[in-house]
Amino acid sequence: MTTSSSDPIHSNSAPEPVGLYPHARRVGNLLFLSGVGPRQKGQKQIPGVMLDSHGQIADYDIAVQCRAVFQNVRTILEEAGSSWDNLVDVTVFLTNMKEDFQTYNRVYAEYFKDNQPCRTTVEVNALPTPIAIELKCIATI
Repeated sequence: MTTSSSDPIHSNSAPEPVGLYPHARRVGNLLFLSGVGPRQKGQKQIPGVMLDSHGQIADYDIAVQCRAVFQNVRTILEEAGSSWDNLVDVTVFLTNMKEDFQTYNRVYAEYFKDNQPCRTTVEVNALPTPIAIELKCIATI
């Protein structure tokens, strides 16, 4: 993990970005995370996602995806010198608000019982990989 405040931050444990961007960037005492999904480093299988023979989502478990995303966020935060308790703002992207919001909201409450950052949840048409949730976070260091 690189930690200079002028350099991008790349996690050694989080899944690789799907484009040319860092896992996070520090500006002063703020840490801005790039979008984080449930993929796992070095694995093709995405937690909670079943793909058909064409690589399209056949079925998925939003609770499993939520837990995987939250673990990835925690990993990036900790490797960057921050922590879960330092999250101050979370933007959540769901691909199916109608079907997934209740479960996502329940799992979210389990993880954010003590620290309650500001939160925005929006529905998007699609995400860059076959996933149903992605988080964009800001934390303090």
